[in-house]
Amino acid sequence: MNRFRTVRAELRKLTSTRMPLAFLTVLVVIGVGTAIAVAFGTDMDGSKTFISTGAEQQSLMAFAANALVIAGLFGAIAVAREYSHGTVVLTFLTTPRRSHAVLAQLAAIFVAGSLLGLVGAAVSAGSVAVGLTATDYGFMVPAAGLLQVLAASTLAGGAGAVLGAGVGSFVRNTGGAVTGTFLLLVIMPPLAVQAVGGAASWVPTTLANVLSGVDSAVGVGAAIAAIAVWALVPAAMGLVGVARRDVV
Repeated sequence: MNRFRTVRAELRKLTSTRMPLAFLTVLVVIGVGTAIAVAFGTDMDGSKTFISTGAEQQSLMAFAANALVIAGLFGAIAVAREYSHGTVVLTFLTTPRRSHAVLAQLAAIFVAGSLLGLVGAAVSAGSVAVGLTATDYGFMVPAAGLLQVLAASTLAGGAGAVLGAGVGSFVRNTGGAVTGTFLLLVIMPPLAVQAVGGAASWVPTTLANVLSGVDSAVGVGAAIAAIAVWALVPAAMGLVGVARRDVV
């Protein structure tokens, strides 16, 4: 089986369950909450300055940080459950070279995570636009800003999914993979910021906001490289673990 067909088979596996629908439902729920917050939320003084400028609106619709976590959990569950259910055995029988099978799985997970991030950003932007119709403010984010938000969330979703998949491959237990991914993306970064000076610029949330154009802690190129490192290190650990350990 060539690599393209292997990736396609992995994509088909991802869409053969209800899990993508469950994650899409989460995105819709977040979108509804965003629209309600825009339409009816106020600042402490009763004003709505949080949507009064294009920059404020772009910050509100920036979804990349959320995409990292949501797609990360998606990747962790998608991979770890194969080991929990034993279905990964069929994958390795079809593609005996484990490295090829894992790389195909990572590629499929990256595509799925990217799509989740893109849809999440689109829903977020649409929710802000809908919510604004109930206020005195119009949609002030320029096309370039909107495209940046969409692109940032797409990249962040793909990276988060690969990170989660790496954790899933290494841990091989759904609960453990979800916990590990949550620790890496949500719990550990604030602790690192407290422990290491200057770490705040390199945690996933900050990097995602830089890509979205709502933070300038580092350059965009540096942010892309750093997010790639966050994703590829767990993925590499998972790849090595699969190559050196028994399947089940």
